[in-house]
Amino acid sequence: MIPEFHRPLSLDRVGPQGLDMTVEATQAECAALAERMKLPAVLALTCTFHLIREGRDIVQARGVLRAEITQTCVVSLEDFDAPVEEVFQVRFVPSGEESDDIDPDSDDEIPFEGNQIDLGEAAVEQLGLALDPYPRMSGVEMPAAEDEPDPHPFAALRRLN
Repeated sequence: MIPEFHRPLSLDRVGPQGLDMTVEATQAECAALAERMKLPAVLALTCTFHLIREGRDIVQARGVLRAEITQTCVVSLEDFDAPVEEVFQVRFVPSGEESDDIDPDSDDEIPFEGNQIDLGEAAVEQLGLALDPYPRMSGVEMPAAEDEPDPHPFAALRRLN
């Protein structure tokens, strides 16, 4: 299945000096991505990559993701627009050759098949990682917690004395 934001790039285009590429989502792709990511809207998505070959089949990518999205505030339940900017580094590796290293400081690996990497899908993955799981509108505070009721079943009777 072809993803909503598909920007294939042949590995042959990444030369010894590397390659700079920018991918930008169309309005229709943004709408499809919003549905996939369960967001009210993705208004814009652009990602710039600097690609460097590491051997024959591995490509390191440094990138900057910029997006404008609409999220729903977890406190007020109102929709609000939020900018997203994320600097990242990943490695494209042939499928099946991913590292078993679970070091959180190592680069994320994106598997690919054949001789093409998908810069669009890589950008979408970075957007997903950059999203705040509990978005809040600016200036909105969590309501104060009410005092916990006394858990004892006869606590109300004690107050009648």
